[in-house]
Amino acid sequence: MNDESAESAPSRVGRHPALTGCPWHDVNEMLQSVGLRPTRQRMALGWLLFGKGARHLTAEMLYEEATLAKVPVSLATVYNTLNQLTDAGLLRQVSVDGTKTYFDTNVSAHHHFYLENSHELVDIADSHLALTQMPQVPEGYEIARIDMVVRLRKKR
Repeated sequence: MNDESAESAPSRVGRHPALTGCPWHDVNEMLQSVGLRPTRQRMALGWLLFGKGARHLTAEMLYEEATLAKVPVSLATVYNTLNQLTDAGLLRQVSVDGTKTYFDTNVSAHHHFYLENSHELVDIADSHLALTQMPQVPEGYEIARIDMVVRLRKKR
């Protein structure tokens, strides 16, 4: 077992590190703020993820970027790291169709457009978007989060 999968981080949502604008330093601070050790692989993947602003990536997309950047990492490590960052509250997981999972660097409450033709996930800017009625929740459960994905395709 490698050190990437050996630890799981407790969620410390709400505690944000002081960011300096230096992606390498900021990634280190982000990882440490949620209790994750800043290993070389986590640092490199974090730099690719967070160094370019708000993004939506699949594990395969991040793996391809890492490969092009000559980061020696396996696809399994990419998946493990993305899941650890999600569990720690640094990423938000968005599923589309049950077949594609995107990882969003913007963890604030917001919804998405899914562009079917290009397989892209795009933030919906309208913060006033709301459901008019919530579904009845089964006994013993509570709503953790609502993810709305509006699927778009080009007109024919």
